[in-house]
Amino acid sequence: MFRLKKISLLLILSLLSTLSFAQEITMADAMRESGKIYVVVAVLSLVMVGLLAYLIYIDKKVSKIESEIDKK
Repeated sequence: MFRLKKISLLLILSLLSTLSFAQEITMADAMRESGKIYVVVAVLSLVMVGLLAYLIYIDKKVSKIESEIDKK
């Protein structure tokens, strides 16, 4: 559970750091005006959630294998 908190904290901090460097970009303004920016945000969010879920899945498998090795 501690690893999950650590991963989520890392994700939140990385998102906050990218928001602090936001600048006015004309391409972003054009995408916002046409409504396409929401598609980009949705796709990026899905990719990040997928990566996070995959990392949690792999962490559980590795923890299970480590506990099996420790039993021997």
